[in-house]
Amino acid sequence: MSDRATFRRMQDSTREDWDIIRPQAAHFSAGLADRVLAHLKQLQGDYGGFPVDRYSHCLLTATLALKDGRDEEYVVCALLHDIGDTLGSFNHPEVAAAILRPFVCDANHWMIGHHGIFQGHNFFHHVGLDRNLRDQFKDHPYYDRTVEFIDRYDSPAFDDSAEIYPLTVFEPMVRRLFAAPKRSLYRPAASAA
Repeated sequence: MSDRATFRRMQDSTREDWDIIRPQAAHFSAGLADRVLAHLKQLQGDYGGFPVDRYSHCLLTATLALKDGRDEEYVVCALLHDIGDTLGSFNHPEVAAAILRPFVCDANHWMIGHHGIFQGHNFFHHVGLDRNLRDQFKDHPYYDRTVEFIDRYDSPAFDDSAEIYPLTVFEPMVRRLFAAPKRSLYRPAASAA
């Protein structure tokens, strides 16, 4: 795929240009799961002072959710909930939620996007922050779901003696989830490709 469009400004693009771009964009999109998995692996060895590295924490969070019988979408959200740590050190839940948004339901998207505030209930008071920040969402329909995610999966996933399933268990789930977006600005164009 070495053909390239010829425009210099987007407004000068033509249908012929997009006939070149669209199949290459589809090819690139097909590799999204590989890129997500590779980025997750970048969390290996990054302890940041925690009892387990960020990679093991993500794997353990997903392991706990899978053992508890959660559906595949939920398990992948558990696996990727902290994937934003490397690039979004000050807003990692939002980064993870942005990556997942086209592929997950509203409840899972909201849960991942707000899990940092909810996890803060367990430690914010130790670092000079308000541990009750989550209370601003008390009336939100996904409040209880997010509390449960923290209490059952995210918070206990720092146990270095716990059984942690390897990434190979979750990789097929990630590939299925990222195979086709449920919603995207570009979905109609991608479908026509």
